[in-house]
Amino acid sequence: MGNDERELYSVGEVAELLGLHVRTVRNYVREGRLKAVRIGKQYRISKEDFAALTGRPVDGTAGHPADGTVPVPVPAPAPAPALGHVEVSSIVQIDALGPDAAHRLSTFVTASTQSARDTVDPLRVQTVYDKERTRMKIVILGGAAATADLLHMIDGLLGPDNDLLASTDTSTGGQGADRA
Repeated sequence: MGNDERELYSVGEVAELLGLHVRTVRNYVREGRLKAVRIGKQYRISKEDFAALTGRPVDGTAGHPADGTVPVPVPAPAPAPALGHVEVSSIVQIDALGPDAAHRLSTFVTASTQSARDTVDPLRVQTVYDKERTRMKIVILGGAAATADLLHMIDGLLGPDNDLLASTDTSTGGQGADRA
């Protein structure tokens, strides 16, 4: 196999061609999104594998130009967002929440977002609990209606009439609430 048939790019060259950071390209290789061959301590990416990542066809006759520069592929245009598409980013902070209640709430919220929905764009949720501050944050990304539904559910769970988050701490006899 001659050099014209199979060109190899370094991680740095691929990063430059795609306008990405070198670490991002290395992560693509480690995750299997970009095939690469390890030569010594460095990865090398074939022209075909680079083309597979970018979605551009491979021209079997094209090589490096005579001046030694690497040809820059034209990236495919990003899909246009649908007319009227709305995405909401929300951060919910809950103070004075014990670890057991935070775990229950996290499980409940995560499970509710994974249930079947009739939306093409499902909610993405991440929960973080800070033990030192007894504070929980819930990060929600998704459509406006689905986010509103989830926020309404969280509000209902944290309401004064709901004992879902009641503490199981023996010092309070199991009757105290974790939320102030």
